[in-house]
Amino acid sequence: MRVRVYNSLVNQVPGIQSRFKKVRTQVHGIGRCKALIYLAWWNFSYHICRNRNLELPEEAPFFEEKTLSAMESESRQSKKESPEEFAKQLEQYDVVSFDVFDTLIFRPFDKPSALFFQLGQKLEYLDFERIRQEMEYKAREKKYREEKHREVTLDEIYQVLSEETGLDKEATMEQELSLEYGYCFANPYMFEVVQKLRESGKRIIITSDMYLNTEQIKKILSSSGYPEFDAYYISSDLKKSKADGRIYKEIQAQEKPQSSIAHVGDNLVSDIRNAKSNGLYAYYYPNVNEAGNKYRTEDLSVMTGSMYRGLVNAHIYNGREEYSPEYEYGYIYGGLFVTGYCEFIHNYVKENKIDKVLFLARDGDILYKAYKELYPEEAVLEKSEYVYWSRLAATKMTAPHFKYDYFRRFLYHKVNQEYSIKQIFTSMELNSLLDTFCSQESIGQEEILTSRNVEQVKAFLMSNWKQVLSCYEIQLAAGKSYYKKVLHGCKKAIAVDIGWAGSGPVTLNHLVNDVWKLDCDIVGVIAGTNSVHNVETNTSEPLLASGRLVSYMYSQQMNRDLWKWHNPDRGHNLYWEMLLDAPHGSLIGFYFNDQQAAVPKFKDAKETEKIAMIQAGIMEFATQFKMLRKNGYQGKISGRDAYSAMILATSNKNTSFMKQISSLADEANLT
Repeated sequence: MRVRVYNSLVNQVPGIQSRFKKVRTQVHGIGRCKALIYLAWWNFSYHICRNRNLELPEEAPFFEEKTLSAMESESRQSKKESPEEFAKQLEQYDVVSFDVFDTLIFRPFDKPSALFFQLGQKLEYLDFERIRQEMEYKAREKKYREEKHREVTLDEIYQVLSEETGLDKEATMEQELSLEYGYCFANPYMFEVVQKLRESGKRIIITSDMYLNTEQIKKILSSSGYPEFDAYYISSDLKKSKADGRIYKEIQAQEKPQSSIAHVGDNLVSDIRNAKSNGLYAYYYPNVNEAGNKYRTEDLSVMTGSMYRGLVNAHIYNGREEYSPEYEYGYIYGGLFVTGYCEFIHNYVKENKIDKVLFLARDGDILYKAYKELYPEEAVLEKSEYVYWSRLAATKMTAPHFKYDYFRRFLYHKVNQEYSIKQIFTSMELNSLLDTFCSQESIGQEEILTSRNVEQVKAFLMSNWKQVLSCYEIQLAAGKSYYKKVLHGCKKAIAVDIGWAGSGPVTLNHLVNDVWKLDCDIVGVIAGTNSVHNVETNTSEPLLASGRLVSYMYSQQMNRDLWKWHNPDRGHNLYWEMLLDAPHGSLIGFYFNDQQAAVPKFKDAKETEKIAMIQAGIMEFATQFKMLRKNGYQGKISGRDAYSAMILATSNKNTSFMKQISSLADEANLT
């Protein structure tokens, strides 16, 4: 009767179903009453008031807005007592029972049904995820009609599925099991708890509501590193469940009647309320996805989204570790982007038969580290390298060809910014011309560059252009020596940068081929382009159209919603650059040392500790994703998906959160 009522109120109308599931996943405990009130109201509106807008699923907002945690890191909120301390609490009981999924075992998805997307991908079978869920429902209904309970086995589910789809029962079922064995991994917190209990000699049992049988559950636990447990109480074998409480009666009957039994699980009803009402002591372990999804972006493609949320929630909310805000910024908001960007680069290299990948400093530092982690085979072949480059160095060395940009960067961008004439000439490395200019133009060295005198400075430099260029001859020669070694034997390379106009790769290609004659075609790969909010909106569009530049996340040609969203005036450039900052300062230029070797010279070093924490978070995500790939995950991280977490972070409801992140940018001298 309860199932019939649920189906009637929830599943009958698609719009009501989608709304209820959305609300239901965001609440737990007493908060579920709120979901039931909404459910009653929607049914009243549809059936009584004839509100036909509820027939269709609720349209997702164009951009999400959630209130993110600004006072403390997410992991700090979910930090629990140490595994040792929790094990000590459990040692007082004669028997300790554990739920399996979302307690001892995690999947790298935020919903169990996401596994069926992976299976549908392998089978190349359209809509398999939905069909698989429908077949499970039908198998349970059939079981109820025949035996008055709904506990089914995987074999029974696939018997129905095979009959209705024509898929081979045994082969398809084995593929699902193979995915379960490959994807499931131990909860690091509970793994330590079990180890401590085992060391103390405690009797440990498994209690699970699941269509997998005991042997299949055993294999999942074993392949995740757990030792053999003392007993297994599985609903599909016993035909009794935690949901109706009967499985706890079975445990009481099988274990010594006088034994005290504690049960640990993530479901407040099945694991806690029902365990207590049947004489067990219950310990609630909050479901990591219920806890974390209130902070996770949902504006992702379904496979990537479930994977991303599942990985992040399991890592941040398992309760074992407390991470810094910088680490979490890297892991949560940078991990998916860096991993996806590296994947994009790797695919471009394969498709275009690129000889070498040049990761341009400083944004390329963490990208290079992640790329080596994800694709070690290319590191062995030395097909990638972190190389020193900067717009400052490039502007000086390409002054003859990009003269307009030279004056814009060094002069017009600094007008009325409280820079003295001496500071301007020093930044241009034209100190040898400073006295002549001041004497000739009757301007003091400490006078500020303003809109009134900037044309005088430009006119002087234009009239002494040969002397200006002579000041950069050593840098040009040293730069050639450096890149000649880097590009030895290469005919096709890509230069990887964050963006935004793409000047880094373009200027490097000009020098390599037109000035230094090193004969290596260089294509620029950038994460994103100038957006609609830039003054020079169209700067790189011709080169994007020709393929000289390639963008991962967005441009005028693709993901135009991102092109319209990304706004440098709101700090969006800085938030991305923070993720990719490096522990060394910006490159000033190339010079020769006493041994006549070309060496780079940098500005002052950055705040290395905070940068290291951000990078550690990014690398942890990349490592976890690499393990997913090893276990068979084939989902693609699109540029649109890679940006989604940052959209959530920079949305209007998160002003206090972004103020905290902005302070990191200030400390790292990025602003």
